[in-house]
Amino acid sequence: MTPSSALPSRLLTCAPVLTTGRLVLRGPQDSDLDALTDMMTQSSRMGAVGGNGTPTEAWRAFISGIGHWQMRDFGFFTITDRATGKTYGRCGLLRHVGWPETELAYHLFDGAEGRGIAYEAAVAVRHWAGEVLGLGPLASFIGPTNARSRALARRLGAIEEDVQTIDGDEALVHRHLAHDAPLARAQWLEVSQ
Repeated sequence: MTPSSALPSRLLTCAPVLTTGRLVLRGPQDSDLDALTDMMTQSSRMGAVGGNGTPTEAWRAFISGIGHWQMRDFGFFTITDRATGKTYGRCGLLRHVGWPETELAYHLFDGAEGRGIAYEAAVAVRHWAGEVLGLGPLASFIGPTNARSRALARRLGAIEEDVQTIDGDEALVHRHLAHDAPLARAQWLEVSQ
């Protein structure tokens, strides 16, 4: 098997490119597999979503994400630094089979947290989802012990509205603002500069 770092980097989906003041959000590329594998297999923060996985599970998650774009015309964007191209994590929209609605989801790779990167990316995705896709207020399904994700949802203006079982796990449903709500518009203006 050839390591993904030996493969040429190429776009694998129909994802558009979104930009903010500091970030570029683009579709997945071959070269993104290594960072996702590192996160899934080694990051202690994976405990908030069921624990670390194997390289095979990371591969399956990666190709599943590509397929999600093909089936739904949306999925995870790869978050990169606008100036350096450094990869920070993923943010996007998910609607897996059996899920009650479309989710605004996000996760950062180790070392990227604490700088507002996930916030900036989530604001951009929320804006795109409403402005381009015409989606109404999105939800985020967050495990009760995932304090960082819950804090980010609150910062985005989301309100915890329900507890549901999704894929066998308890999740707190956080309802996000519509993209054209006054606070959402202000957040978009803030990050798009």
